[in-house]
Amino acid sequence: MTFIEFKKLLLDAEITLPKFSKLIKVSEKNIQAYKKKGEVPNTIAVIITSFVTMHQMGVDYRSIIETLELKAKTKKGAGFAKKEKNPILKVS
Repeated sequence: MTFIEFKKLLLDAEITLPKFSKLIKVSEKNIQAYKKKGEVPNTIAVIITSFVTMHQMGVDYRSIIETLELKAKTKKGAGFAKKEKNPILKVS
């Protein structure tokens, strides 16, 4: 699915990109990055298509997704650890 098709489906589902990203716990920045690539991953395409279908059937998909209590992914690994700030400067 192209990014343009994705944006049209957001309108059909009556949800904004920021609200969509918050609902599925994916950063808006990550979704916006697909604009450069020109297409969205299959999983995002399936999600938005499902949202549109549920919306057209009168199903409140937002409350269904919220019951899943999704958690946002956090970056792990080298370079992503929180660094302690040392407020005391050593003077030689």
